[in-house]
Amino acid sequence: MSKLKNIPYSILELASVGKDISVKKTFENSLDLAQIAEHLGYKRFWLAEHHNMVSIASSATAVLIGHIASGTQKIRVGSGGIMLPNHSPLIVAEQFGTLGSIYPNRIDLGLGRAPGTDQTTAHAIRSDRNQSVHKFPEEVSEIQRYFSLDNRSSNVRATVAEGVEVPIFILGSSTDSAHLAAKNGLPYVFASHFAPTQLFEALNIYYNEFQPSKYLKEPYTIAGINVIAAETDTEAERLSTSMIRMMLGVMTNNLDYMQPPTEMTAELRELSNHPAFQKMMQFAFVGSKEKVQSQTEDFINKTGVDEVIVASHIYDHEARVNSYKIFSEIMKGETVENVS
Repeated sequence: MSKLKNIPYSILELASVGKDISVKKTFENSLDLAQIAEHLGYKRFWLAEHHNMVSIASSATAVLIGHIASGTQKIRVGSGGIMLPNHSPLIVAEQFGTLGSIYPNRIDLGLGRAPGTDQTTAHAIRSDRNQSVHKFPEEVSEIQRYFSLDNRSSNVRATVAEGVEVPIFILGSSTDSAHLAAKNGLPYVFASHFAPTQLFEALNIYYNEFQPSKYLKEPYTIAGINVIAAETDTEAERLSTSMIRMMLGVMTNNLDYMQPPTEMTAELRELSNHPAFQKMMQFAFVGSKEKVQSQTEDFINKTGVDEVIVASHIYDHEARVNSYKIFSEIMKGETVENVS
């Protein structure tokens, strides 16, 4: 247990929309989870940008970050991430500079280059997106410049961002962004919760190529895991059927609302054991407190990451809150009182 006690732990929230659950209720649940997470010792509550998906409501990511930050007091709130090629760097700087001024020392800006949607929708978001993808390093530097006090003499300014403390994180699901994060001396976040294949190679690149900067003196890494924890392995397995169906929808491009859990059927078990599913969900830890603890310890020991960020695809809000409570107990090594 002591191996985990000094490791910060955070939440990656997609604002997943369940069947027969309204978007409004989904947002209320997200805020409730953030408030409870704050009491449970979670360091960050990040929202992920996705578009044109009925099951994910975090599309207006900056707006939702403001909603969560306004209803909490100390937990860091940010983007995991903003998909920069979808946006103008100037607008991103203005949005997050504004958030950083309203909620000082609490806002994080995670930047990625994936579309967070299908190509048709990506084109609808920003028609020159494909060009922007190749300019990702330059656009990250552009945002950094907008936040700098040195930009005051520039013809183009994000005046609300200048001098505001909003740390930038580089997100990646392959090795490409590891080079950029290392070169720029920025913290690096890997999406191992759904794209684990190149995790270890990307971490090695980042550690080996890291150059200290005014933002970061030593490498800092965060990696994503999926966690579904419950009182028993059987109950956690039952809750995981919602995640299995959701991931099947992702793999087959047949997206739907998150479905209520069912008993584990032979068909669902066969699907969860399929090589493609196993490859994507290599770091999905499903089970009792003891089982998830063992898997988490193994993950941190093997990766050496400085922080873990957890996604939990669970239909029922109370069951999801309970899963996060159990995980906080694992990370703190103590019993957590009921704070809901």
